[in-house]
Formats: sequence, C-alpha cells, structure tokens
Amino acid sequence: MFGFIISRLLQAIPVLLVVGFIAFALFAYVGDPVTILLGQDHTEAQRLELIRQLGLDQPFLVQYGHFLWNALRGDFGISYRLAQPVSTLLAERLPATLELAVTASVLALCIGVPMGVYTGIHRNTKLSRLFMVVSLVGVSLPTFLVGILLILLFSVWLGWLPSFGRGPVVHVGSWWTTGSTSLAGLRALILPSITLGLFQMTLIMRLVRAEMLEVLRSDYIRFARARGLTDRSINFGHALKNTLVPVITIIGLQFGGIVAFSLVTETVFQWPGIGLLLVQSVAVADIPVMSAYLLLIALVFVLINLTVDLLYFAVDPRLRARH
Repeated sequence: MFGFIISRLLQAIPVLLVVGFIAFALFAYVGDPVTILLGQDHTEAQRLELIRQLGLDQPFLVQYGHFLWNALRGDFGISYRLAQPVSTLLAERLPATLELAVTASVLALCIGVPMGVYTGIHRNTKLSRLFMVVSLVGVSLPTFLVGILLILLFSVWLGWLPSFGRGPVVHVGSWWTTGSTSLAGLRALILPSITLGLFQMTLIMRLVRAEMLEVLRSDYIRFARARGLTDRSINFGHALKNTLVPVITIIGLQFGGIVAFSLVTETVFQWPGIGLLLVQSVAVADIPVMSAYLLLIALVFVLINLTVDLLYFAVDPRLRARH
C-alpha cells in the first residue's frame, strides 16, 4: 500500500510541473505586470526598479525556478487588482467554494445513487421513466440556465430563497468560514448547490443504472438467485457493491470538476468563492490570481485521484491481491 501511494505521488510530480510551467507562462507572456501595477504615469526609473524587484530582468529559467519555489511555500505574489497577497485571497475564498462543492456532491450522491438503483431494478415503471426524463433534462441544460431558472422560480416568483450571496458566516478555527450554522446561510446554499450538483446527479444516476443492468445479467447473480437469496440481498449485497468502482471514479473526478468549474454557478449567484475570484481576475488580467488558481486546481485533482485509487483498494479485493 505504501509503495502504491509513493508511485502515485511520483506520477503526479510531472503533472504539477507542467501546470506550474503553464501558470508561469501567464506571467511571462500575458499582459504587462509593470504597467498594470504602475499605471500609465510613471518614470523610466520607476519602471526599471519595479522590474528589478519583480525579478523580470533575470533569465527565463531562473524566474521559473523562483516561481516554483515560492509556490511550494504558498507564495503566489500580490494581486494586481486588490493589492493583497494571493494566498490570503485564496484562503478567504476557498472555504466558500469547498462548502458549495461538498454540498453539491453530497446531494448528487444521495439522490443519484438511489435513483440509479431504482431505475436499474424497476426498468419499466412510470416512476423509472420519470427519473430518466429528469436525468435527460439535467444532462441537457447548461449550468447557467439552470441557475437562472431556479432564481426566477424560487427567488423572483415565489420569494422563498435568496438569489445571491452566501448569507451570514461564522469563523471556525483560524481561516475556515461556514454559513451552514444559520438558517439564512442554509437557505442561501440551496439554490447554488442544486444548480452545481444537478448535472453530477443525473450522470451518477445513469451510470449506476447502466452498471446495475449489466451486473444483474451476470452469471453470479443468476447463481445467487438459484441459491434462494432474497431480492434485497442480491440487489444491495451483491449487485450494488459491484457497481461501486466506476461510481467512485466518476464521483471523484466530478468533485474535482465541481471545484474547478464552479465559477459559472458562483458568478450566477455571486457566491464569494475562488471561482468568482477567477472570473473577476480574468476581466482585468490579474495574472497572479489566475496562475495560483491553475496550480490549486491541479493539486485538487491530484489529491482526488490518489483518494480514488485508495478507495479502489477498499472496494475491490482483486486490487488488494495484486499488491
């Protein structure tokens, strides 16, 4: 097990280096940080001094090495737009994004898996057909349109839920913040989490359904029925268990996608997370924030892939036998 973890971490190093190079290339080839920081009215002496302070007068590889070293220490520079350390901005915004992503993933998992199991076992019922229609709608509609429709229905017409913001938050520990401790915060979380989790829910449902249909036709399920096992034992003790490996894969990758691409949902609902921070930074070419976002998302995917691989060991005994 330990050797497996080490091999996966070693495989992740080249990925992070490539993403780090792309992030650094933003500094080198996108925009002019000197002009952005000094504005149009500056002297040549001020310009040369800032170039020296930023290290832009050094060779490309030296600058890249300094960038990687600073990134390892969590130092991504100063935001051009807000004039604050990027690491501080990410620490302030990351809890909001993770809270939204975890809530959306839990909703997608808790609703998608039972719907997939039901449609796999009861294929021809009216409720199963209704679930399939809902899944088709969820897969087809773009995220921003789902968010706008939910705002129109529940915020504008019915007035039940807030249409933007995170609500009141409380600090937990040194940097974590949450809005789930109050009713207003929970109400603010409902619409964006449904918007963000709808596509993942329908994807999980259709995957579980397809895997259940495949497993229920296998020989060992027929043998289990011949032994006289109950339908509950067969469906949940044998069939569902053998559908978990692909489900774990899709859940892990989709969680990374939720974190990475939550920017659409955060923009629609003005949710104060790192996605909204990225959108605001792109508008003014805030390169330090953009590059830090790329590295953070790459790290999230690396950690998720490692977690998924470890979960395979817990679910599939064949993998444990190989190692």
